[in-house]
Amino acid sequence: MDDQEHWVRITAEHTTGTVALDGRDISSKVSGYDLRHRAGQPAELVLFLSPKVKDEFDGLARVAVGVSPDPGPAAAAFLSAIDAGELERNALARYDLLDGQPHEMTRAMLALLQDWASGRWQPEVSG
Repeated sequence: MDDQEHWVRITAEHTTGTVALDGRDISSKVSGYDLRHRAGQPAELVLFLSPKVKDEFDGLARVAVGVSPDPGPAAAAFLSAIDAGELERNALARYDLLDGQPHEMTRAMLALLQDWASGRWQPEVSG
């Protein structure tokens, strides 16, 4: 992360926009960005470079070039928190997924895990 501060101007409208650092438009080199600002602190801008662009930067803001995170550790943490009995009970309760086709239980469990991971479906709470 660059500890110097740079003048940043971002304009975004629907699916298009521009990113400028110190008055220089760098939009063609950026595939995305994360902007974070906390009260009393300078804003932090993380730029994601377009894959076809060389890693080059000329600018003043606290800037970091981001790297996509490895999903493995997050997936492992999520799966380690799953109770096998709860998964089995909830998968068996998903009648929409148990259709008599090959591997129906595995497909039901995988679909349930995807739903839980995305927050679309909450596990039943036994009480």
